[in-house]
Amino acid sequence: MVKVGTAVVTRADGRLAVGRVGALCEQLKELNSQGYEVILVASGAVGVGIQRLRYRRLVNSSLDDLQKPQIELDSKACAAVGQSSLMALYDTLFSQLDVTASQLLVTNSDFRNPDFRMQLSETVGSLLDLRVIPIFNENDAISTRDHPNEDSSGIFCDNDSLATLLALELKADLLVLLSDVEGLYNAPPNKPHAELIHTYVKEKHEGEITFGDKSKVGRGGMTAKVKAANQAADAGTPTVITSGYATDNIIKVLQGQRVGTLFHKDAHSWTLVKEIGAREMAVAARECSRRLQALPSKDRRKILLDIADALEANESLIKVENEVDVAAAQEAGYDKSLLSRLTLKPGKISGLAKSIRMLADMKEPIGHVLSRMELADGLILEKTSCPMGVLLVVFEARPDALVQIASLAIRSGNGLLLKGGKEANRSNAILHKVITEAIPDTVGEKLIGLVTTREQIPDLLKLDDVIDLVIPRGSNKLVSQIKDSTKIPVLGHADGICHVYIDKSANMKMAKHIVLDAKTDYPAACNAMETLLVHKDFLSNGGFNKLVTELQRKGVTLHGGPRASALLNISQVNSFHHEYNSMACTVEIVDDVHSAIDHIHRHGSSHTDCIITEDSKIAEIFLLQVDSAAVFHNASTRFCDGARFGLGAEVGISTSRIHARGPVGVEGLLTSRWYVKSEFLYCAIKCFWFLCNLAIRWVMVQ
Repeated sequence: MVKVGTAVVTRADGRLAVGRVGALCEQLKELNSQGYEVILVASGAVGVGIQRLRYRRLVNSSLDDLQKPQIELDSKACAAVGQSSLMALYDTLFSQLDVTASQLLVTNSDFRNPDFRMQLSETVGSLLDLRVIPIFNENDAISTRDHPNEDSSGIFCDNDSLATLLALELKADLLVLLSDVEGLYNAPPNKPHAELIHTYVKEKHEGEITFGDKSKVGRGGMTAKVKAANQAADAGTPTVITSGYATDNIIKVLQGQRVGTLFHKDAHSWTLVKEIGAREMAVAARECSRRLQALPSKDRRKILLDIADALEANESLIKVENEVDVAAAQEAGYDKSLLSRLTLKPGKISGLAKSIRMLADMKEPIGHVLSRMELADGLILEKTSCPMGVLLVVFEARPDALVQIASLAIRSGNGLLLKGGKEANRSNAILHKVITEAIPDTVGEKLIGLVTTREQIPDLLKLDDVIDLVIPRGSNKLVSQIKDSTKIPVLGHADGICHVYIDKSANMKMAKHIVLDAKTDYPAACNAMETLLVHKDFLSNGGFNKLVTELQRKGVTLHGGPRASALLNISQVNSFHHEYNSMACTVEIVDDVHSAIDHIHRHGSSHTDCIITEDSKIAEIFLLQVDSAAVFHNASTRFCDGARFGLGAEVGISTSRIHARGPVGVEGLLTSRWYVKSEFLYCAIKCFWFLCNLAIRWVMVQ
């Protein structure tokens, strides 16, 4: 059973929103073709009728008539005119989709007749057997109400309660109420702190919700929808309130996706453990971060050392949980690159503990004086480093990233919210538990929050007053989606399409070592080589063929650009902008260093690029002109790493050009704060001596 509200089927000017109605019909057609029995309860007849009759009155009015006060249109007449227009639109759209629809108009008094109810069930059953979609609406034109938009006591009072009545009468398995907002919020959706309620629990939410103004176009608004949804759910029909503006929300609901607000009679038993809302989680992280900042430096250092010890002490438990994730990923058929990132290999935990201890031993980053100047006698201005506040980091299925990010957040004094890839859920959960249990109560374990579902991310991205920086690690698509969904500053970590360019003067032995390391050391890493560019003159010394043979011997699959594919007889790539994250790479021949630079700018991701050459002038051209976060001369791209840069760890490698670029360590998670200090005692002494001098001069004059 689908009920569509007036605000969905009409535009702001009262005209029919044909696009939204069309999207609704397409969804119902798809469900109908899949074998679902679909019933539609439609609204909007009065609104459409008002629009049409106002236009008709305008056309038939003289200028003199228009000067007179306009009499309000009869709502029942509007309903009669609008109903035929609305049904004509549905009939046209469904006919285009090769679906048959039928119209059933009912009134409140009809349901008082038991024979009517029996006949209604039989008629609807026959229509559904014929794969016809019944469209219900209240017959406002002959309703016994004084005014169609006026509630009265009765069996139903609006189309929301009519939908509930029909759902129960016809024993529907699901009721979907389409609205002009995403679902039920705990406050009017236009309020800055409003949060979407995904699962409504009457005992929890009934007294917490503040409803906004009643619908201007419909009859009931959200208050009526919640009342109808509760009534249906209590009687055993699960109900979802969701947006009718989206083109596929009904399909998503039936697929089990978390859209809108679910009402279910057993919802209270699903939330035995108190749910932590997005805002509550972010506010708790901020409060804990302030307590963390207030600690002495040695106490913050001790927290990191305790975490390192806890990781090593729980290594066996962590490995068990990680093995479960890996086994599930293998069974699901995920590719080798994901499995490689997901697996915590032997020695990984001890390596992470070592990097955390390295972080702990670094110079205290908080409160570092960046600049100091005297504005006037005794008036000192200082610029110091300070934490950003609360970070939201969305990262791939890579458990070791969680440890690095958490330790960096603690070292920099920030609160943290983490959302890792679902494939690493168990690994992330145990690592989060181990880390937060090592945080003392004086700070609080809520310093680091773990977001467990993707559906919580949209709510978090709205909290620009609580969350200070979002760091998405992943594809350009992920970064773009997050940037488009939030006002919070985003530190982009995009594709890692790293290039190695072998110049004609390159040392063959060095080139071989660098290329093999860049590609085969850890192919799933974002700093692994994905494209090998070779100077055309380098081909003539025979070393290139040996390099190609060695790459293939190591198991690297080679794909070529137009020139390389013809030379090496390998498959030609469709696009140079491709990140393999596996034992594969692209090879292409270029004319010179300028051609290599141009190729990198056109097809790269501004991550890490390298030149191998013995010519210092050519190297300088490459280093100065390649516009990437990290540019190397005679060094593997794998060196672009926070640990190798001496940062201890990294939250990611930023390809942005604002704030932080390249491997983002502690410094990239800090901002600055200004202090103005008046040295009162100094000023008082100077003032005293000044007055003394004045007094002495006055005595001498006398």
